[in-house]
Order: sequence, then structure tokens, then C-alpha cells
Amino acid sequence: MTTITHPSFGEVAPDRVIVFDTTLRDGEQSPGFSMNLEEKLRMAEALEDLGVDVIEAGFAIASPGDFASVQAIAEKLQGAVVCSLARSGRADIQAAADALKPARRKRIHTFISTSPLHMKYKLQMEPEAVLQAVIDSVTFARQFTDDVEWSAEDGSRTEPDFLCRCVEAAIKAGATTINIPDTVGYAVPEEFAAIFTMLRERVPGADKVILSAHCHNDLGLAVANTLAAIKAGVRQVECTINGIGERAGNAALEEIAMALKTRHDAMPADSAIVTRNIVRTSKLLATITGFDVQPNKAIVGRNAFAHEAGIHQDGMLKHAGTYEIMTPESVGWAKSSLVLGKHSGRAAFRDKLKQLGYGEIGDNALNDAFQRFKRLADAKKVVFDEDIVALVDDEVVRAHDHVRFVSLDVHAGSKGPQRAVLELDIDGEVRSAESTGDGPVDATFKAIRMLFPHEADLKLYQVHAVTEGTDAQAKVTVRLEEKGKLVDGQGADTDTLVASARAYIHALNKLMVKRLRTAPAAPAA
Repeated sequence: MTTITHPSFGEVAPDRVIVFDTTLRDGEQSPGFSMNLEEKLRMAEALEDLGVDVIEAGFAIASPGDFASVQAIAEKLQGAVVCSLARSGRADIQAAADALKPARRKRIHTFISTSPLHMKYKLQMEPEAVLQAVIDSVTFARQFTDDVEWSAEDGSRTEPDFLCRCVEAAIKAGATTINIPDTVGYAVPEEFAAIFTMLRERVPGADKVILSAHCHNDLGLAVANTLAAIKAGVRQVECTINGIGERAGNAALEEIAMALKTRHDAMPADSAIVTRNIVRTSKLLATITGFDVQPNKAIVGRNAFAHEAGIHQDGMLKHAGTYEIMTPESVGWAKSSLVLGKHSGRAAFRDKLKQLGYGEIGDNALNDAFQRFKRLADAKKVVFDEDIVALVDDEVVRAHDHVRFVSLDVHAGSKGPQRAVLELDIDGEVRSAESTGDGPVDATFKAIRMLFPHEADLKLYQVHAVTEGTDAQAKVTVRLEEKGKLVDGQGADTDTLVASARAYIHALNKLMVKRLRTAPAAPAA
């Protein structure tokens, strides 16, 4: 392979892998995952700090909210290429171009289905019409930027000859990146790699553009397929933090990055990912979306570097390399430490938040978080990093929520009746309500319904401790469903009932974001 000249990246060496993150677009399409504008901006900044090369900020035409998000991210980011997805229609591409106008570096990513199944039943178009749409869409997109990516939706199930024709047409029309998605997670590594080998051998100009892989995880093969594609000459990988995405999700960024770093002998390729920022980026996404990573998740799961079996512990004590192929510190894991207490000042607290990945925080949000920290420090003997992260999420990450917790007073016990007196701040107006229920949690949730009427059903209520000990903060997860839309909310507090109220309120705020999304036919590229 030779060096490729790209409009956004200049000379791209054969061993350089461009990381294209679609957490804010494909990831947010998954059921229950939604972010408001402020959350998307915070996530985009974290992705840029992580070293992501291209950030797909959204699908601009999907809704006014999506357009505003793409535009705001385009204005905010300094280094990463900001990308918007667009179907092949001119209206989609125009919306993407308009939203990307403020970007220092921008890309339009346009796509159309190319498999026989999709063309017949989804598009209801003949192959020749699809081929013309490829040419027209890329040609139009090039009027707005030199960095145009074209994707063959359901590419892994597309007939080879037609795929080659479409890719050749896209390159001739001006596409600088060609993406082949395994849209439904159907491929296995050998055949997916063979697609790229075929394109490089058969398509004129394929050696002059960036080939890209976008893999879904329906068979649990997304990362394996992506790595096989890299070995076959792919120089861009499309992935998400924590592997989030529609259905079973996408290839996980953290797994790809660490596979390249750990197995450089098998895959002599590098990315620009700052791996020590992986864990904090993963935790930020989990906080924003309300979805925790499963404990045994590679790289970012809390058990990823845990060793309980005696034979493993014995080996680790003698040499860490016996059972660890990478260090926890290399991806950002660190042991909990007692770093702040009730005598710590505001400056030390602000500095600790920066260390934990919160960046610049507004004075009002900082003051609220600091007061909660002081109350926590009085209540707990030891304050761990996990405690600080849990408590400030409500004040910092969710500072722009429409509904915010103010106070809760509960009467509980075996004698009853269980009663809750709740105060909420709803769009700047503090309101209160009193309710009884079948237990203090039921009474609290009924009080929330009184103050903020809604039709959502409670589908999950889950409690676990943030750290160890009887004085640990409770972390509560609440799942709500409204008209088929699922959202998860989380809340933390040393009082489980307060944590429950915070979690329910977080879910409600996420539900309001979902209500505003009125996207057209879902892009699945």
C-alpha cells in the first residue's frame, strides 16, 4: 500500500488508521439513548480530547434539534473533523452543509442502500437508478466540501459487481472516503476482509481514497470484522464509545484502539487515540445516557482488570504480565483514593473535577456541586473518586435539564401511611406536592407525577452501591417507556430515596428529548 493524500488529513501513511466516531449519531439511534444539546457538546469535546479524528455529530435533517446539535458542535470543536450524515437526496445534503458551515474542518457523509434486498423492498428502486443517485449525491456534496464520504448501506450483502460499479462511480464523482458498512452485522471476518481486497484490486482509483469499515455487532463480530478490514487495507474505522448503537450496537472504539496498541505485531497500524482517556470518556457516556457498561465489558468494564481466582492472583503477584496483556493505567483506570474531605476548598474541588474529565464548569454548576460535595463529606467517612463523579453528574452534566430535584421529605416505616413531600424546579419555577403510596418509593414517584404529569410507564427500578460500606451512595436506575420510546435515568445520593427521585427525574428529562426527535426513516448506514 502507498501513502494517500486526503483533503482533511494530508498525507495518510499506510499504517495510519483514522478513527471515525459515530457515538453522537449511530449510537444515539439506539433505544433509550438520547442526549440534549449540552450533553452532546460535552461528549463531542471528550471525543476530541480522546484523539478521535472524525466526529459524526448527527443527522442534520432528522429534526431541528439534530440540526442545532451538528451546528453547535461544528462551532465548538477546534481540531477534529465534524461530520453530518445525509441520505442521497439534495435536501439532506443541503441540511448537512448548512449545519456544518461553522466547522473548521468538515465532512458530508452521504449514503444509499446497494443490496438487492434493500433496493427492492426499502428503496423500491432499480439498480441503475441507485447508481445514478450515488453520482448525483456525491457530486452535489462536493459543492460544499472537498471531504465527502460515501457509504454503501448493507454493503456486506451487496452483489460484488454492483458494489464495484457504485464505488467506482462515487470515486469518479469526488468521494474521498468510501465506507462499506456491515449494516446488519451479517459478515464474518474473512469475507468482510475479502470485500476490501476485491475493491482495491478491481476498482480504478480505490488506491487513491480512504477505505472505511462500519461494523454492527449482531453476531458479536463487529470488532473482529473491523480488525480484519484493517489487515485488508482499510484506513478508517467507524465505531462508538462502549460499542453503543442500534440493536446489538457497533464496533467498540476502545476495543479497536487497544487491539491495535496491544497487538502491533499482528496489525502494524496506529491510531491517534489517547488511550489514557478511554475510561473517563466511557464513564461520561454512561452518565449522560443512563446506561452502565456491563461489568465484564472489555477494556472499560469494572471487572476488566479484576482477578479473583487464586491461581490468577498468585500469578499477578509474581508478574502482572501473567494475566494482564495491558495495564489498567494505560486506558485510564486508577485505584480509588481518598483525595478530598470536608475541609477541602473550592479550588481543590474544581481541580479534582478537571482530573476526572469534567473540563471547564460554570460557576453556578460548580457551586451547586460543591455544596453537595460538602454535604457528602459530612455524611461519609471517606470520599472516593467514584463518589465525586456520582454526585456532580446531577449538577454538572444535567445542569440544563427542564426538571430538577430540589428537596424530598419522606415518612416511611411499618406503621404507615408512607408519605412523600417533594419539591421540584420546573423551568425555573419551584413547585411542591405531597403524596402517599405503597411504600416511600411509590409515594415519591406519585409526587413526581403530580408535579409533572405524564403517561410513561415504569419498566425498571434498580439500586446498587457506588462504593463499599453502609455509608455508600446509592446509585439508582429508572427506566421509563412512553409510546414505545425507552429511556434510562440515573441518580446517586447517600439517601436511596433521594437517589430514586433523581433517577426518575433524569429519565423524565431524557424522555422530553426523545419527544422532540421526529426523524424521518432511520439512517442505518
